[in-house]
Amino acid sequence: MITDIDTYFAKGCDRCGRFNTPACSALIWGDGLARLRQLCLGLGLSETVKWGHPAYTHAGRNIAVFGAFQRSFRLSFMNSDLLDDTDGILEPIGPNSRAPSQVTFTHANQVTDKQPVLERYLRQLMDKAEAGIKPPRRAADPMVMDAALTDALAADPDFSVAWDALTPGRKRSWCLHFNAAKQVKTRVSRVEKSRAAVLAGKGHNER
Repeated sequence: MITDIDTYFAKGCDRCGRFNTPACSALIWGDGLARLRQLCLGLGLSETVKWGHPAYTHAGRNIAVFGAFQRSFRLSFMNSDLLDDTDGILEPIGPNSRAPSQVTFTHANQVTDKQPVLERYLRQLMDKAEAGIKPPRRAADPMVMDAALTDALAADPDFSVAWDALTPGRKRSWCLHFNAAKQVKTRVSRVEKSRAAVLAGKGHNER
């Protein structure tokens, strides 16, 4: 993944084989991403790169991150529990999201159309960061370990030791991945394919 912000806007994130090609999503959605960048910088947010994507911080706290995909580009608000979504523009990242936190765009002009709302939401988070206000802690959902996983852990001591060493968040990411499969054989296959990453101490979404 890239570590330089200008590289992202010129070539992409380097997370796939489309990096620095006309097919790169960051280049396809370049106009819209540039508008988001201008908006964030115009508010005085500090710009950096995190997870291979442009990220914006204030008062020592992550405020927003954005990225491009093949069919859309998105602005994600960090600590979205602190936002008052009066305009109802926030969407959940996925079915397991605890709170809606992103805005999806399919045209650059949508950034301009929503700019007053986006600025207001970003300022909300900036004010909270300056005041040291953090989102309330939520009780973690119970982690359900499928039989395919427990059987694999019982049969493979190295796998079991590596699993126990994972952080709770990484364990949860794997369990969500395994449990999303409807068929037993698919869950077994996913567990088998996870072994190398688990031994490396990684969660499901880490590369």
